[in-house]
Amino acid sequence: MIVIGSARRVAHAALLAFLISCRTAPEMRAAGTAKTLTREKLQQMVDSLIAQPSFRTMQWGILIVDPAKGDTLYSHNAGKLFVPASNQKLLTGAVALTTLGPDFRFSTMFSTNGSVDGALQGDLLVRGFGDPSLSDHMAGGALLPFNTVRDSLVARGITRIAGNLRPLGDAFPGDTLGYGWAWDDMEFPYSAGVDELYLNEGFMNITVRGTAVGSAPSVSLAPIKQWPVVRNQATTVVRDTTVERPRIRASHVAGNADAIVISGTIAAGDSATVQLTYLDHRLAYLHGLRQVLQASSIAVGGVSLGTTQGQQRTPRAFEPPDTPLFSTVSPPLSEILKAFEKPSQNQIGEILLRSIGRSRAGVGRPDSGARVIREQLIAWGARPDGFRIRDGSGLSRHNVVTPETLVRVLEAMRTHQHFRVFYDALPVGGVDGTLRNRMRGTPAERNVHAKTGTLDMVRSLSGYVTTADGQMLLFSMLANNWLTPVRDIEAVQDAIITRLAASSLPR
Repeated sequence: MIVIGSARRVAHAALLAFLISCRTAPEMRAAGTAKTLTREKLQQMVDSLIAQPSFRTMQWGILIVDPAKGDTLYSHNAGKLFVPASNQKLLTGAVALTTLGPDFRFSTMFSTNGSVDGALQGDLLVRGFGDPSLSDHMAGGALLPFNTVRDSLVARGITRIAGNLRPLGDAFPGDTLGYGWAWDDMEFPYSAGVDELYLNEGFMNITVRGTAVGSAPSVSLAPIKQWPVVRNQATTVVRDTTVERPRIRASHVAGNADAIVISGTIAAGDSATVQLTYLDHRLAYLHGLRQVLQASSIAVGGVSLGTTQGQQRTPRAFEPPDTPLFSTVSPPLSEILKAFEKPSQNQIGEILLRSIGRSRAGVGRPDSGARVIREQLIAWGARPDGFRIRDGSGLSRHNVVTPETLVRVLEAMRTHQHFRVFYDALPVGGVDGTLRNRMRGTPAERNVHAKTGTLDMVRSLSGYVTTADGQMLLFSMLANNWLTPVRDIEAVQDAIITRLAASSLPR
């Protein structure tokens, strides 16, 4: 144990020293002082990094390619399958951009089964197709886009809806969740399901404030204030600095999308904000819309829709003919891709997967989208046994992919007519997204555009890096099944990319 521990400390220290040595100032690189990196030197460097004793039992898959020359600069287990985590989003985003185009917009159609004579004498029917942009993240306020709906109703002289707000159609039939997602993650925002009507990336914010000792704390919800109903079982307690700070928990009432439970304790004067997924996303959308309309003095009868049983959708009933009123549209896919790839937003991936299936196969199911992605990857030259698609986000551990497949996709997009849209949507080293805190102060800062991937014992990084002499390289680095600190895995990835960015290639 002492020998292994010492070796690990020495290896980590050497890795840190290497990273420091790569912090070459941009002006020095511009002056032509960058060192030439031969294939042999790169091989020796990467081999030494991944051969550290602490990595003995894990798996590395690495492929680095110079696409201009068609050269493989480094390859290690490049044809082996790995769990990619959010590197899956590279596949989803690339095929979505190719299939739908950068100008694609999600539409939401509003109609009625009644007449309009100052009041809408019937229901306001909403037919959605998965618009993911109604969120605090994308719109600056999840309910703000509903102002367009309000204005469209007012323009038609509608000041009252005698009936209910109701969903219409079933653009995304089947389960709202991804294949093989962990059941104990379902209440966390990153595991929210998706539907054709969608609000705030599928989750609510719950703020709890301690009041008088012994009484229930106050609870407020956002973005929807009055729904779902809160069963407040929490207690305000005296602050005790000798123990761990009290915690608040929010949970669903089993099978009931209309109620949540708040439990635990909080100190008097303290506040805490927790997040919880919506159990029925159509219901959340309609309640959010109702809140905006009522705040604008447009009376609404209520909200009505079919029930859900847990996360399993019930079949939609036959709908009578309806009269179209107006429609709304999302920002273009070119903007949505940035909100997808940079922060690694899982639910946009699931919506895109279903939208791809609906566009090409006529059915907005995950398996339909997966077939479209499979066909496109093979058309780009990926081997049929080099990947398996189970969801659009990478949250499922049933996804597998080889570094070769990922590099094939990167190369297909490099020569794609919409490459700049794809490239600009990726996180940028030291600047934004999931790479904002990595590779700062190195030649890779503001240089590398790449997608991260993170699950327990999974760290992935694949994308584009430009060398000191202006050559764009493609890379994929997948790491699975380690027992070392995560920072050691990321340090290896960062060291390799930094070295590539700081070097020139042989001419």
